[in-house]
Amino acid sequence: MSGLAETAAPEWDALLARLGCADVYYLSEYLESARLLEEGTPAFLHLAGDGGDVVFACLVREAAGGVRDVITPYGYGGPVATGPEPPVARFWELYERWCASRGILTSFIRFHPLFANHRFAGPSVRLERYADTTGWRLDLPDLFAGMDGRHRTSCRKARKEGVTVRVLPAPGDLSGFVALYEETMRRLDVGDFYLFPQSYWDSLTGPLRRQMLLAEAAAGDDVVASALCFATPPWLHYHLSAASERGRALGAGNLVLYETAEWARGHGYEVFHLGGGAGGQEDSLAAFKRRFDPGGRLEWWLGKAVHDAAAYRELTGRAAGDLSGFFPAYRAQ
Repeated sequence: MSGLAETAAPEWDALLARLGCADVYYLSEYLESARLLEEGTPAFLHLAGDGGDVVFACLVREAAGGVRDVITPYGYGGPVATGPEPPVARFWELYERWCASRGILTSFIRFHPLFANHRFAGPSVRLERYADTTGWRLDLPDLFAGMDGRHRTSCRKARKEGVTVRVLPAPGDLSGFVALYEETMRRLDVGDFYLFPQSYWDSLTGPLRRQMLLAEAAAGDDVVASALCFATPPWLHYHLSAASERGRALGAGNLVLYETAEWARGHGYEVFHLGGGAGGQEDSLAAFKRRFDPGGRLEWWLGKAVHDAAAYRELTGRAAGDLSGFFPAYRAQ
């Protein structure tokens, strides 16, 4: 068995493809875009064993006072184990050493609901179950019939009003989506985090464009609802959506997601991962998504780890076992 290796970005995506776990949230291009939202330096860790492999993509961040910590990029992540007997225990042992050698104080992991990789969390990781997400199962006999009646009614209304949907793989221009998205976010009065900088939008039309999918619902000449997704078979991930007031009234937001699901099924995808609520909460958005596939609930877990108990106590006044509230506590402000 080899040691824990830091893989260079140019070789990372090929490694994921070879291991069969090239989901968008692990790709080097995705980490480059995610670092624009939560500043950090991408690190790509790989442990190869006789019976399998473990891979982990993360961001190493700098905090005040020279403190360093690890976070998974915006969305989902965490170590993924492949093969019949992957060296999971050895990975966590070597990961602790890797953190110590680089002065990394804590790790915050948003595990991946479809990989369900929280099951392989290391002994130092405190697991917390967050609000569940929805994975729309595209092998259902009838996607339309499987939806909650309220969604079916909205889709019928949109169709009756002449709303049409087109799906655009690898979109080269997101300016129309960005305008509608920002209009939507301001109407909903969300936090500043969700009003992304232009550099982030530019990153989505760079190398990551190959993994993007844009679905647009139009009423006449006007785009009234849109959904922006990540497409890495066998899973399609909902990322962001937007709808005008007219689009909401027409039920276009429901129809655009339904038609996207039908497109994905026709192109061999197995799951349309809709995600959860705003900020991972069990809210009206989470309920809206669940009504597309009431049986598609997926567990979502967070992981918190302190790698130097004494340093954490000195910095925060908290014992390493007190991981309640915002984590890490020294970033709460």
